[in-house]
Amino acid sequence: MHESLKLSRSVEQLVTGQATSDGAGVKLTRVLTQSLQRRLDPFLMLDAFGTDNPEDYIAGFPDHPHRGFETITYMIAGRMRHRDSAGHEGLLENGGVQWMTAGRGVIHSELPEQQEGRMEGFQLWLNLASRDKLQAAWYRDFQSADIPQFTTAEGVMVRVIAGQSHGVAGAMQRDTTQPLYLDLHFAAGSRFEQALPASHNAFVYVYRGSLAVGGSEVPRQHMAILDNSPDTDGVLLEAAVSARALLIAGQPLGEPIVQYGPFVMNTQAEIHQAIHDFRAGRFAAASD
Repeated sequence: MHESLKLSRSVEQLVTGQATSDGAGVKLTRVLTQSLQRRLDPFLMLDAFGTDNPEDYIAGFPDHPHRGFETITYMIAGRMRHRDSAGHEGLLENGGVQWMTAGRGVIHSELPEQQEGRMEGFQLWLNLASRDKLQAAWYRDFQSADIPQFTTAEGVMVRVIAGQSHGVAGAMQRDTTQPLYLDLHFAAGSRFEQALPASHNAFVYVYRGSLAVGGSEVPRQHMAILDNSPDTDGVLLEAAVSARALLIAGQPLGEPIVQYGPFVMNTQAEIHQAIHDFRAGRFAAASD
C-alpha cells in the first residue's frame, strides 16, 4: 500500500439496491434505503436510475414537495428540466449536478427533455442539521464543465462534486456535514486512495465493472458500507477491470431522524407541521 495511506477501511456490509419506482412511475434502484439512514448519517437516500427504455422515465417527477434536507442530482446521461415554486428553472445535462437545499420547503418538478435515448444518473439525499432545517430554500445548477476533475498518475479520473480530493476542492462544500462526493472512473489495473476522517460514515457504490474495496470484491450495482475503525485513515480502491464508482462520505449529525415521505425532520410534531404548512400552501413562497 502507498505510504500516503496507512490503513484502509474495509467493507462492513454489501448492500444490493432495491428495484422501485417514484414520481410518475419512474423505475429506479434505491441503493440507500430508510433502514440504513442511522448507519450512514448524514445521508438519507441514494437512488440510481439508468435505462434505454423511455417508458421507464418519460413521465418524470411531477410537482412534489421537500422539507428538511438537501437533494443532489447527478446526471451522467440524458437531460432533465427542473422547475420549482421559487421560480427557479434549470436544465440538467450529461455530467451536470443540481444541488438543492429544500430547507423550510420547496415544491419542484424534474421532467425529461427527451423522448428517446438513455437516461442515467443518481439522486442523493443529504440531511440538514436541526438548526438549518427551516432555512430558506436554495439551489444551484452545475454544468459538467463546472465540476472540478483531475486524473491521477495511475489513470483514475476523479470528478469532485463535493468535498476535497488530492488537493482539489469540489464544486460544493458544506461545513456541518462535510460531504465528500466523488465520481471515480478506473482504467483496468488502476488503484485509488482517498483520505477519510475515521469519524465520517462512508460508502462506495459501483455502477460499472467491479472493484476491490479495502481488499473485498464489490460487484456492479452494489453498495459497500465502509467500517469506521478508529485506526484507519482512508480507503483503497483497486480495479482489475475498467470500472466506475461513487465514493461518498460525511460527518454524522447524530440527531433524531423522522421521515414522512418527502419531509425529514427531527420530531413527529415537526412532521405534522410540515404537512400542515404544505397543505396551507406555504411551500409555494420559497425564497431565492
